[in-house]
Amino acid sequence: MFALVLLAVVVGAMAQRVAGLGFGLMVSPVLVVLLGPLDGVMIVNACGAASSALILARVWRDVEWGRYVGLIVPGFAGIALGALLASRVPAAPLEMGIGITLIAALAASQLVARARRRIDGLGVMAGCGFASGLMNAAAAVGGPAVTAYAVLSRWDQRRFSATLQPFFLTTGTTSIISKAFATGWHWPALEAWQWGAVLACMLAGIAVGDLLAHRLPGHAVRRAVVGIAYAGAVMAIANGAARL
Repeated sequence: MFALVLLAVVVGAMAQRVAGLGFGLMVSPVLVVLLGPLDGVMIVNACGAASSALILARVWRDVEWGRYVGLIVPGFAGIALGALLASRVPAAPLEMGIGITLIAALAASQLVARARRRIDGLGVMAGCGFASGLMNAAAAVGGPAVTAYAVLSRWDQRRFSATLQPFFLTTGTTSIISKAFATGWHWPALEAWQWGAVLACMLAGIAVGDLLAHRLPGHAVRRAVVGIAYAGAVMAIANGAARL
C-alpha cells in the first residue's frame, strides 16, 4: 500500500513541476483512500508545501507578488473554515465530500475555461483565493479555484505557474497548522523512514519534471492531471460510500 503512496507522490511532483499545479489533484484522492481523509489530506498538504518550496527556487524571478498577496489574504479565511470542516466531519462522509468537491471544482474550472472575455478585479481574485484556501484545507485541492482565476484574468501561464508556488507553500503550511490545532495537535502516523521515502520520491518527481518541463506542452500535462483527478475523485466517493 505504501508503494502506491510513493508512486502517487512521484507523479504528482512531476506534474507540479511541468504544469505548475497538479500535486494535490493527483495525490489527494489516492492518499485519502489509502490513509483516510484527515491523515491523507494533511500529508498532501505537507508534501505540496515542500514541493512548492523546492520549485520556487527555480521560478522565483517570474513570481508576481502583488497577485500572490491578493490571493493569499482571502485564502487564509478559506483555510480557517476548511480546517474546521475537516476536523469535525466523520471520516466516511468527509471522504465522499472530498471526492464530490474535487469533481465540482474540476467541472467548474473547465466551464470557466470557455469564457471568451477577460474578467479580473479584486472581487474575482478574492473569491478565487478564498475558494482555493477552503478546498486546500478541506481536501488539499486548491488548484482548480486559482486556475479559474488565471483563465478569467488571462494570466500569463509562465507567471501564473511561478506565482502558484509561494501561494501553495503558504496555503499548505497554514492548512497543516490549522488542522493540527483544530484536532488537538493530531499528526499523521508515518514513521521517520516513511517521511524520508516520501521526500526522496518528491525530489525524484521534481527532477524528472525538470527534464520534461521544456519538452512536454503544459496543456497536455494539465489534461492528464485532470483525467487522473476525476478518476481519483470517483474512487474516493466509492470508498467513502462503502464505509458508511
